[in-house]
Amino acid sequence: MKKVLLSEDEIPERWYNILPDLPEAPAPYLHPATLQPLGPADLAPIFPQAIIAQEVSQERWIEIPDQVRDIYRIWRPSPLYRAERLEKALDTSARIYFKYEGGSPAGSHKPNTAVAQAYYNAQEGVKRLTTETGAGQWGSALALAGTFFGLEVTVYMVRVSYEQKPYRRALMETWGATVYASPTDRTNSGRGILAKDPDSPGSLGIAISEAVEDAATREDSKYSLGSVVNHVLLHQTVIGQEAKKQMELTGDYPDVIIGCVGGGSNYAGLAYPFMADRLSGERPRTRFIAAEPAACPTLTRGVYDYDFGDTAGVGPVVQMHTLGHNFVPDPIHAGGLRYHGDAPSLCLLVKHGLVEARAYAQNQCFAEAVRFARVEGFLPAPEPSHALRAVAEEAAAAREAGDSRVILFGLCGHGHFDMSAYDAFLAGRLEDLDLAQSRIDLAIRELPKAPVG
Repeated sequence: MKKVLLSEDEIPERWYNILPDLPEAPAPYLHPATLQPLGPADLAPIFPQAIIAQEVSQERWIEIPDQVRDIYRIWRPSPLYRAERLEKALDTSARIYFKYEGGSPAGSHKPNTAVAQAYYNAQEGVKRLTTETGAGQWGSALALAGTFFGLEVTVYMVRVSYEQKPYRRALMETWGATVYASPTDRTNSGRGILAKDPDSPGSLGIAISEAVEDAATREDSKYSLGSVVNHVLLHQTVIGQEAKKQMELTGDYPDVIIGCVGGGSNYAGLAYPFMADRLSGERPRTRFIAAEPAACPTLTRGVYDYDFGDTAGVGPVVQMHTLGHNFVPDPIHAGGLRYHGDAPSLCLLVKHGLVEARAYAQNQCFAEAVRFARVEGFLPAPEPSHALRAVAEEAAAAREAGDSRVILFGLCGHGHFDMSAYDAFLAGRLEDLDLAQSRIDLAIRELPKAPVG
C-alpha cells in the first residue's frame, strides 16, 4: 500500500487537548509587566474569548465547529504514504511512513489552525487580524483564512525571509494580506530595534512584538499566531488523529514518531494523539524525536526557564526552553524554525524525558531533502528536512540492530517557494552556521526574574 486515504466524513470532529494528560500541570503564564499569573481578562486585548477559553481549557476534547470542518474538506484528510523507495535508498529494515501536509492551498499544515482562529475572530465581530511570519507559511495560511471569513490581515514578516522568499509575500498579497518586512518603523518596538541596528535581519520575536503592539492599539483588531501556545497545538491534532486511523489500516503502529520543531505546532499536531497512548500506558515504548536546527537549538541548548515570547516583552511570559528573547538567529533557510523558544507543553514533555531533541546543521538536512525528492518525488520545505535527517539516523540504527522498527514522520510542507535555498545547496553555497555558546549566554542574561514551577 503506497498511500492511505480517508474519506471526508472521517475528518476529526474534535481537537485533542493534551493539557489534562501531561505528567504535571504546566506553569502559569505570567503578565509581562507584573510577572504575576496571567488571567483570561489579561488576554482579551489580543485574543477573542473563544480562543482564550481554549488556551486554558482542561477539557480533553474540544468540538470542531461545522464551518471549520467544512473548510477543512478542501485539503483534509491529508494522505499518509509508505516511503518504500526511501527505505531502499537508506538500505534499512525499518518501515517508514510520512504524513503529508503540503496539499493545503497554503502548502503546509498551518491552515489547520489559521481557519479555526479566523472563524472564532469573525464570530466575535473582529474585522482585522495581525500576525508575524518567518518563512511565510503561517502568514500565507492566515491570509488564506482571512479570505474565507472576510477579515483584513496584516503580516509582519521576518526581514531575512521577506528577502529570501519574495513569492511567499506575493502569495499573501494575492490572498489580500498586507505584508511588511520586520522590523518596521510602524511600531514602537520596531523603531526601537532599528535605532539599535538599522540592518537588523529581524527575528520571530521581533515580528511578534510588532504584531501584538499593532493589534493591542486598535479596537477593530486581534492578534493571531501560528505556533507555541496551547490552542494552536490542539488545532493541529487533526493531523495525528488522521494518522492514527491511517496507521491502523496499514496494520502498523509507529515505534518512533519524528518531526521538525520551531515553535512546536507541526510536531505536536502529529505526535500528541500518539503521545496520549504513551501517557495512558497503552503504548509505553513509543519514542518521540524532535528535530531542530543547530543554528537555533532551543530544546538541545536552551535553558528551561520563564521568558518573554517576544523581543519587546509585550506578550505573555511562559516557561519554556529558550535561547533568550533577545536572541537573533542566523539567516538559515528553515525560517519556520528560527524561534527563540518552544511550546510550553512540548518543553514539559522534553523535561520528563518523553520527547528526545536532536539538532542538525543546515547542509546535512538539505542533503536528506534532496535524496528524498529524488526517490519519493516530493520536494520538502527546509523545515521538515530536519525530520528527514533524524529519519535517516533511525533507519541506520534499525539496519545496525537488525530490527524492523516503524518510523512515522511529518512532512509538514512543500519546498516550492524555497528553490533559492536548494539552488544554493546544489551549488555548494549553503553555509552551516554554528551557534556560539557566548551568544546564548548573552541572550539568556536578559531573562525576566520570574518564579519557576
